[in-house]
Amino acid sequence: MLREIDHIPEGLLQLDASQLASALGGPTLIHLPGRREPALFVSVLMHGNETTGWEAIRRLLQRYDAAAGELPRALSLFIGNVAAAAQGLRRLDTQPDYNRVWPGCEDSSGTPEHRLMEQVIAIMQARGVFASVDVHNNTGLNPHYGCINVIDHRFLHLASLFSRTVVYFTRPCGVQSLAMSKLCPAVTLECGKPDQSHGVEHAIEYLNACLHLAAFPQHVPSSHDIDLFHTVAVVKVDESCDFGFAEDGVTADWDISFAGDLDQLNFRELSAGTHIARVRSNSLGLQARDELGRDVTARYFEMEGEEVLLATAAMPSMLTRDVRVIRQDCFCYLMERYDEHLQDGEL
Repeated sequence: MLREIDHIPEGLLQLDASQLASALGGPTLIHLPGRREPALFVSVLMHGNETTGWEAIRRLLQRYDAAAGELPRALSLFIGNVAAAAQGLRRLDTQPDYNRVWPGCEDSSGTPEHRLMEQVIAIMQARGVFASVDVHNNTGLNPHYGCINVIDHRFLHLASLFSRTVVYFTRPCGVQSLAMSKLCPAVTLECGKPDQSHGVEHAIEYLNACLHLAAFPQHVPSSHDIDLFHTVAVVKVDESCDFGFAEDGVTADWDISFAGDLDQLNFRELSAGTHIARVRSNSLGLQARDELGRDVTARYFEMEGEEVLLATAAMPSMLTRDVRVIRQDCFCYLMERYDEHLQDGEL
């Protein structure tokens, strides 16, 4: 059940993410007043092991509290999967992914989590919202970047305020930013790994800037100011395959062996023929689907003996060595440059 309150509970800002479940009891929506309306909507801990969002917002609010200062803009803070955060996990095995159950997805299976997010959207639609920021981390090596789901000057400005690297995607659906994009400009922040202090500081600076933002510029950002990419496919490992990451070239008896440093390929433009994996059978073991859910595996991957190679040039993101995350989410996303959609300030 959603808990909705209009204040910060005593001592909450002194707690780390693992302590929030006992303090809050579950997902909580907190509304705080500010000098401007409508509110900035910020969501954190959609994944329980991605703690940068909570660390950033609690430290930012501590700064305002210490200065006894009113927020520059009203803030609605949604604290998500505190049960998973208590165990340091993306999600519990009994839960769906909190960032796949927001309204607007064809997969509306009617779980309690689906109803919870519907309630959050209904509340924010009734209250009004200036912009939405969903703060995440990666488990692999990735730069800091912003993600949007709509090509619109307000969304682009919101994302480029965080990083010149911006990724546009429409799948997976059921994500927070896609649902909130029906109400306001929305962005997902990818802040690197959760144990990196500069990710927290970057998020603090960004959220503070958003609270001070009075309006969005009316022009489209120049192509010189943004590196815009488009997610064209999501890649998953077949559930029937076991896999692992080879250390120093030493492999175990897996169906699929990935290089131990594979996540260093994130956000690198790879040419056709790039080695991705080694397999022990004639089965590829990977499946790629495009934004419409179509199988496009053959477009992006090919086999040469026991080697899996890129069949065409592509840029991966979110490659990770975390086996649990790969099983719960995906192996990676593949992207293409999209800068041609930004031409001299026009879409």
